[in-house]
Amino acid sequence: MHIKRVIIKNYRCVRESDVNLNPGMNIIVGDNETGKSTFLEAIHLALTGQLYGRPATYELHPFLFNVTAVSEYLTSLASSEPKALPEVLIELYFDDDTSLAEWRGTNNSLGTDCPGVSLSIKFNEDYKADYQRYVEKPAEVLAIPIEYYKIEWFGFQGEPIAPRNRPLRSTVVDASAIRNNSLANRYISEIIQEYLPSPDRVDLSLSYRAMRSRFLQDDRVKAVNATLASKKIGMSDKKLSLSLDATSRTSWETGILPHLDDIPMPLVGKGEQNSVKIRLAIDSAAPTNVILVEEPENHLSHGNLGRIIGAVQDVSQNRQIVITSHSSFVINKLGIDAVLLFANSSFMRLTSLSSDTRDYFMKLPGYDTLRLILSRRCILVEGPSDELIVQKAYYRKHAKMPQSDGVDVFSVRSLAFKRFLEIAKAVGTRVAVVTDNDGKPDRIKAKYVDYVGNANIQLCFSEDASLNTLEPHMVATNGRAILNKVFGTSFDTDDKLKDYMMDDKAAWALKVFSSDEPVRFPAYINDAVQ
Repeated sequence: MHIKRVIIKNYRCVRESDVNLNPGMNIIVGDNETGKSTFLEAIHLALTGQLYGRPATYELHPFLFNVTAVSEYLTSLASSEPKALPEVLIELYFDDDTSLAEWRGTNNSLGTDCPGVSLSIKFNEDYKADYQRYVEKPAEVLAIPIEYYKIEWFGFQGEPIAPRNRPLRSTVVDASAIRNNSLANRYISEIIQEYLPSPDRVDLSLSYRAMRSRFLQDDRVKAVNATLASKKIGMSDKKLSLSLDATSRTSWETGILPHLDDIPMPLVGKGEQNSVKIRLAIDSAAPTNVILVEEPENHLSHGNLGRIIGAVQDVSQNRQIVITSHSSFVINKLGIDAVLLFANSSFMRLTSLSSDTRDYFMKLPGYDTLRLILSRRCILVEGPSDELIVQKAYYRKHAKMPQSDGVDVFSVRSLAFKRFLEIAKAVGTRVAVVTDNDGKPDRIKAKYVDYVGNANIQLCFSEDASLNTLEPHMVATNGRAILNKVFGTSFDTDDKLKDYMMDDKAAWALKVFSSDEPVRFPAYINDAVQ
């Protein structure tokens, strides 16, 4: 059982979105404030009817509505044709599993006959007269009147949903949201409640009560309570005493503090805390169909992140996973074919990528694919020396570093250039590739022939076979005198200068990068930084 399609309208930063999901793994990537977290929240809201762990009815506020929709509504009130109050709609379309037959119907915005659920936050017609009085003076209406709204939560068959009778179960894993000790402790305790079988929870409760009884039998506690009993407290004749709180059958939840190696959980490092929280949440999600994971890489070392991703892969075999991430390691390891690029409330998949490219990045997950996916423009180079020279050339041309213009320059081994270009072609990122010709420019042309003519892809290399790498190009472009001055050397032949540069590529490039001398750059480098 899984979600096939998600339609969202006017919810938070998502104005309108229509997304098809994989039955297994789905990785949501995108810039900040593009709606990745909102997407997860909307799915969980439609499956549970809850926000922040409480029924959504108690959490209604104006900021649940898309700000653009609200602004358009408020502006229209002063016109001759005011708009209707904005409404939120979240629809989840399920697969045609026979166990979901009772949720099948056409009660959805598409009129599609399939199982699913719909949650809407809409105007309550019972308040029509009150609303008319509210908008009589449009200049005084500064926000939508949330008091006149209601939540409708229905299956596609047209019947309201009861909280205890939901078609699919979801678990949210968001360790990054735990920002203080009490919340962290409560979060872990809630997970433990789901993780432990019922007999173990009962044993904990009974042990906690037994501990209360032993506490009262301690001679020192008896002495303290005898002293307190002798005191007159106000007008009451009743005795004052101290005890452990056992007012609830499950009072152990608030009285017990999780420890790691005998250290209280809130005092353990953030990375270790998040690792434990995520692992417990994943393991306790046995009865759930959909697991929603918010940026698992937060505070985690590379090793711990690898183990967590392994756990996510294990549970993804028979459940649907929707995960947001800013980590290239995460998306490469889990599979870039599962990536959904979220921008401006629309999604794009990388389904056109070849199986070779998908396998390549999964086996070598260290590559920073996400930098390319999220960039407006990239310049790919072969190594650190090229990266330094390209950045210096860009600064010389534009009087600012490329990052200031949103241009990302990063090193990629030449063998991976075509893999990155395949992604760039799929998502439409503007990319320039700066590469050596290795003495065979015709071979470079043949290698990248599939990308010649693509408006977003620029191949920058020298067609002079005698200048096979960057070093001889720099010598030919500047002359020995200028480079000797920059390097603080006194080589008397070009060959000696080239050998010096080839022996320590990063060192000479760093000296050029740091120099104020009027160094010139090869034409193919200048082409890349236009």
